[in-house]
Amino acid sequence: MTAEERSRVRRRVVAPDGRVLLLALPTGTVLRPGQVLAVQEGVAYRVTAAEEDVLVVYPRDLEEAVRIGHFFGNLHREIEVQDGAVVVPWDGVLLHRARQMGWQAEQDRRPFHGHLRGGHHP
Repeated sequence: MTAEERSRVRRRVVAPDGRVLLLALPTGTVLRPGQVLAVQEGVAYRVTAAEEDVLVVYPRDLEEAVRIGHFFGNLHREIEVQDGAVVVPWDGVLLHRARQMGWQAEQDRRPFHGHLRGGHHP
């Protein structure tokens, strides 16, 4: 599931083996990769992070990494660090802003293990 899909509480999910799971979770629930969705006939169905478009920023040093983290934090964006790069859900405007700030940034397609938050607070 993409980060956006993991925040949708009422939906139909088709597992890789074709089993259909109907979700009706409490409002505000956010699924995390690794979480068990259901156990049926002895098979546990776990949430996995699907490949999706992301923005990847490659800090040159620790100081730049802190500035990048602060920038995205002020925007209330969830980030994760993958192999020394800062990864956030895709946003073309943020790619432009990151490049304006002189950071090495690109669009990529990879799993994002964080989640999207509604509004400005968790």
